[in-house]
Order: sequence, then structure tokens, then C-alpha cells
Amino acid sequence: MIRKAGGGTVRVPPGLYRTGPIELFDNTTLAVERGACLRFIPDPALYPPVESRWEGIRCYAMRPLILARGARNVALIGEGCIDGSGLEWWKAHRGKKASGQSKPETSIEKRLAELNKGSGEQPSGGGGRETQFLRPPLVQFFDCDGVLLKGLSLSNSPFWTVHPVFSRRIRVEAIRIENPADAPNTDGIDIDSCEDVSIYDSVIDVGDDCIALKAGSGSQGLEENRATRNVRISGCSFLSGHGGVVIGSETAGGVENVDVLNCRFMGTDRGIRLKSRRGRGGLVQNLSFKNLVMDNILSPITINLYYECGVKAADKAFVFSQDAQSPTSLTPIMRNILVSNLTAMRCRASAGFIVGLPESKIRNLVLENCVISLAGDGLVPVDRSEMYQGLGETGHRGLRMKNVECRLDAVRIENCGGCGVLVEEGCDIVPAGLRRANTQAGVQPDSQPDSQPKK
Repeated sequence: MIRKAGGGTVRVPPGLYRTGPIELFDNTTLAVERGACLRFIPDPALYPPVESRWEGIRCYAMRPLILARGARNVALIGEGCIDGSGLEWWKAHRGKKASGQSKPETSIEKRLAELNKGSGEQPSGGGGRETQFLRPPLVQFFDCDGVLLKGLSLSNSPFWTVHPVFSRRIRVEAIRIENPADAPNTDGIDIDSCEDVSIYDSVIDVGDDCIALKAGSGSQGLEENRATRNVRISGCSFLSGHGGVVIGSETAGGVENVDVLNCRFMGTDRGIRLKSRRGRGGLVQNLSFKNLVMDNILSPITINLYYECGVKAADKAFVFSQDAQSPTSLTPIMRNILVSNLTAMRCRASAGFIVGLPESKIRNLVLENCVISLAGDGLVPVDRSEMYQGLGETGHRGLRMKNVECRLDAVRIENCGGCGVLVEEGCDIVPAGLRRANTQAGVQPDSQPDSQPKK
């Protein structure tokens, strides 16, 4: 009826409503009032396949619980809650993983596998693509223009929680997203090949990355060439999550012009997290992170071009080689990154992990006015700083750098036993007031170079 009328507002009054999938059309607002809760029925049969993008690959997946497709001027607002009943979905996913299932078995999995011939063979990032149990996101805006998401509490998502894809002019304001810390692949907000996005004053507490910026994976993402650009994230709080503000690992279409400011990270595994690897491609550039406070995290800054999740066994020797490989269109590039006015306390793994590729160094990284302090107790192994493979291990809890060009200006690393910055091969590190640092020099907490080269 609303669709025939050309739009309007649907109000959900106080009460508990068990429901199947919902779709939003042009000029439509779904207003879930205070005291109202939409709780979705966890039956895969209710969510038949639709075209989607799932972990960076355009394919068919289970229908999102709330979907807007090709819509203009849609809004999802209110002070109520939207509950994805994720427990049954997570149990099913864990059961398939525990049993060693490696191919489609159920009727819906086989149906998806038939639809996804040619795309379903892509490696998974951890969600389980090989089984084709492609769980639905809680909310997806697919090819939309003009989106408002405001005021609501969203919880217990089967998979990613809020997933705009190929969309423009998106505003997210004052929402709360809560998924259990151990709920698999339950990212908070995944901005996927979208433009002109703002996220304000929201709280995210989830079982995977809190806000992730993505742009497609591998050769398909490169062909589509749809960047994520012009993103502003301000005044948000990040609690549990693998990363607070994350870029990647699906970077093929590129990510650029991102501003993150005035945010808090409390108990998040990693604060600023950039991740990609050979074969994922994409140009990531012009990123600004300012006025950030972090407490009780593993590591405040990680930039990782050796990201390990989902690599096929046959590709590991190439993807994780420490030797320079010939650059291709699928070589990721990261450059022009500013981190300014960062305070990070009680870091439990390390002061940071910044590792580029020998053929694609991280270029023009600036860290200024940063104070990073290691925890006095409750420390965990240094290698938990990031999910990487192919690199040598170290017990060094300072800021690890490899294949990076970086300027350090007023950077202090405290409570680290004098370890400061670990500078490995392929680096050009410029402490404040110096033109050039020895590429093998250790850098002390006051950002002055050690007089002896590192063994």
C-alpha cells in the first residue's frame, strides 16, 4: 500500500513483533517507536536468495532481514529495537565448522551454490563461503540513494549488522549495535563501495569489526571499480570488536577521503585497523584519524598487508612471501595516512603493528602528538596485535614497522621497558627534527634514533 502511494511512514507501536523479512521502497520511513521490538524468525527458508555482495564478492546470498534495493530516500528510525535472533544462525555456523563441512549440504545451500557458479569458489574471509551457508545481514541498503538510520538499537544479527552496498548519501546517527563478543562475523557497520557517508554519535559493541570500510575483493572488485569515498565518522564509541574503525580486507575498488575524529575505543581489540594482502588490490589513500582515546585494547594502530584470514593453501607461498613480488593490478596500495592526537592506555599486546609489502610500501604515514602506554599487567602475546602470516615473530611490544615510510612527530611510547619503535627492513622513518633515520635503527620512546643498528 505504501509503495503504491509513492511512499509514507509505517509506525511500529510498543510491543514485541515476530516477523519475517521486511523491504523498504522509495520515500518510505519505518519508525520503530520506543518500547517496540521487531524480532526476526530465525528460519533460513524465510530468506530466499537475492543478489548481494557477501565478503567482497557479488553473488547470491540469503535475503537480508530488512532490505532496501534500488530505493531513494528511505529511513529506518525510532527509539525501539530490531533483534535479528542471531543465536540460531551462529549455532548453525559453528556446527558446520565443527563438523568439518566443506561443501553445500542443505537445500538452501545447494540452491545458492547453483546460483553462484563462478563466484562461490572465491575464498572466504571466515564466514564460511565454502558451505554456501551465506547468512543474511540484519539491514542492507543495496544501490540506494538517500538513507537515514537514526536512534534505533540493533542486536543479535545473523551476520553483518548494517550493510550499505553501492549506495550514496548515507547518514547514520545515534544508533546502538550490540552483538555478543563471540558471535561470528557480526560486524557493526560495513560501508561497501559507497559514497558520501556520515556516522555520528553511535555505540558499537560486536563480535567482529565495529565499522569496516570495504570496496570489493580480488579481480571482480577490480572490474567493478566501485570505491568507498567521502566518509566521516565522529563522536562514536567502540566497545568489543576485532577492530574499531577498519579498512579492508576487501579493498579492490579503493577507499579514499576518510575522516575519523573524536571517537573512543574501550576494550576494542584494535583501534585503527587497516588490512589487505596480495591478490586483494585497491588504492587506499587520504585517511585522517584525529582526537582519539583508547583504553584496554590489544594494539592502537595496525596496518597489515599480510592479513591471513581466508587464504587458500595453494596461494600462501605467494601471498605471505617476504620477498618483493612483481606488482600487478591486484597489489594493494596504502598511502597518505595521518594519525593525530591519539591517546592509548593499557595496551595489552603492543604499541602498534605497521607492515607493508616490499613491493608496495605504506607511504606518507604521519603519526603526530600520540601517547601510547602499555598495560602494567594482563599482557597477551605480541603476535595477537594482528592476524598475520609469513612474518617473523618478535617479543618486542613497541611499535613494529616494516616496509613503511613514516614521519614521527611528538610520539611517546610509555611503560614499554625502553623498547620504543622496532624498525625492520624496508623502512624510512623520520623522527621530528631529523631529516632521515637509519632504516635499521631502533627508535627510543622520545623518538630519537638509537646509535646502534638493530641486529
